[in-house]
Amino acid sequence: MLETITDVLFLKDHNTRVVVISVMLLGVSSGIIGAFLLLRKRSLMGDVLSHATLPGIGIAFILMTLMGFSGKWLPGLLLGAAISGIVGLLTMLAIRSTTRLRDDAAMGFVLSVFFGLGVAVLGMVQKMPGANAAGLESFIYGKTASMVFQDALLIGGVALVTSIVAILLKKEFTLICFDDGYASSQGWPVVLLDVVMLALVTAVTVIGLQAVGLILIIAFLIIPATAARFWTHRLDYMLLLSALIGALSGWLGAAFSGIFSNMPAGAIIVVVAASIFLISMFFGTARGVVPRLRDQARLKRRVGRQHLLRAAFEILEKQPGPITNVPVSRASLFAHRTWSPREFGRFMARAFAEDHLEPSAPDTVLLSESGFGEAARITRNHRLWELYLIRHADVAASHVDRDADMVEHILGAEIVRKLEQELGPEIGIPQSPHRI
Repeated sequence: MLETITDVLFLKDHNTRVVVISVMLLGVSSGIIGAFLLLRKRSLMGDVLSHATLPGIGIAFILMTLMGFSGKWLPGLLLGAAISGIVGLLTMLAIRSTTRLRDDAAMGFVLSVFFGLGVAVLGMVQKMPGANAAGLESFIYGKTASMVFQDALLIGGVALVTSIVAILLKKEFTLICFDDGYASSQGWPVVLLDVVMLALVTAVTVIGLQAVGLILIIAFLIIPATAARFWTHRLDYMLLLSALIGALSGWLGAAFSGIFSNMPAGAIIVVVAASIFLISMFFGTARGVVPRLRDQARLKRRVGRQHLLRAAFEILEKQPGPITNVPVSRASLFAHRTWSPREFGRFMARAFAEDHLEPSAPDTVLLSESGFGEAARITRNHRLWELYLIRHADVAASHVDRDADMVEHILGAEIVRKLEQELGPEIGIPQSPHRI
């Protein structure tokens, strides 16, 4: 068993090597095209297209059989699938442009009608006298193991060409994905670029029919791109990660299908891709659930620590004479803001860890030298933002404290300088406007 696993994973067998490499190329092209499709917000276009290919497969089989050729000639079947898919897309665009139906209604209509028509055509094919249509239904679910070298060569070649075209048009696709209105105003052929993108989607969908099937090819187009989106905000990295995830899904899915012969390759490929998606969703560094929860907890602790320092500074301001750093009673801090004892303890611990507090009597809090300076900076930024909101946003002085509270924690040095320029030179720390 171990020898079989190593042989399949490391592509030592010729047939396995041919199949896995072609599926990996399909995964690369699906990842790249799917990323642009996702950013263009047209992921369901691939779903409509994949289901609309089924009638073309059946009709192509009938025509080739009636002409005396083999009805299972793969290029002919793929050409029929492509024509049928294009007709489905044109039908959807016609419904959308000539009626008041929304995009989702047009997509649902084309998807269901064309898929139903395809099932009916395949039923007719099965009853054709003298026609050997066995295995034709594999295009619905995919049948990677049945691919021969010529089929794999066709799939790999088309996948490679579509990937190269998408990379060459990366700048243009990026422009229409993020701001097609600006692209149109600058004279770019937005409609033509959309047609080219859908043509690439059509090519990837059609060549992926035998590998993963028309039902699952949409997953191969969407999942790698969405998984990559959790890891980065940069398009170049997203395209690279999406291609790698697609290739990895194809390699592992086809390999597992080769090891366990009773497992269909298309389904396993999608399961592997979905597993990578779940890992990305939870642990992706850009948008993952776990990093976001960690960042939110970190921000909450920082906000609490800043509120503690500002509360201590505002209490020191109320004392007669110049502001001096003296111990502040914990009771006055509790009266200044609404804290639970548990929250107060966490904020105190963080302030001590950052060297903003010094040891003092149990019922008092003493700012360190760095803590006093940090408290003065936080208070000043808060007051500057309050003044800006009152003068330029027409926020009432009685309500400005809460509004400023929600923004002051993300004020950077550049924003503070702009506030100082806008409000004019301020000497020291402005007086709180809602307490005047």
